[in-house]
Amino acid sequence: MKKSNAWMMAILMAGTMTFYGCGAEKNTEEEASSEMMEELAPVQERASPLRTVQGTVGDNVTLDLQYGAPSVKGRVIWGDLVPYNEVWRTGANEATWVEFATDITVEGSVLPAGKYSLFTIPRASGKWTVIFNSEWDLEHGHFQYKEENDVLRVESTPTFVEESQEQLSISIESPGIVVKWEKLVLPIVIG
Repeated sequence: MKKSNAWMMAILMAGTMTFYGCGAEKNTEEEASSEMMEELAPVQERASPLRTVQGTVGDNVTLDLQYGAPSVKGRVIWGDLVPYNEVWRTGANEATWVEFATDITVEGSVLPAGKYSLFTIPRASGKWTVIFNSEWDLEHGHFQYKEENDVLRVESTPTFVEESQEQLSISIESPGIVVKWEKLVLPIVIG
């Protein structure tokens, strides 16, 4: 009789452990699923929102433009987050692109109608290089940039103002495309 009691006790213990073990696994799976959903939710909201703008400049030239708009968030932008003398995607995430249906002039140089990625090379002082590249659909911006695909490179003179702008904006306004971020204002003349 003692043997059967011991045997029954072992079966009861195994059943209890299985019962609670399954519940624990279920809770762990539910918790993991819940945690995964919490982690995925912020990914859907971009830290640097995607902005699309359309406007007309010069002789009724219509431009479409798309860029990722990062924020300063207390960081040092020029010469740190965005290094000097290196190609910058002029935005965040994928490459910024601009599209127009007719030939235009940019800073006095002709740029054929089309869709282009827009890059800049910031400088600590003096003019910045503005680049229009034929590879406009670059998922990782400047990491995929290839100089051999440049269609046009021009120079533009930035100004730095007193008031700081938290989020990057690229607008289509006189004199063409105007990039503003932190204390930078970079006008790119389009005719």
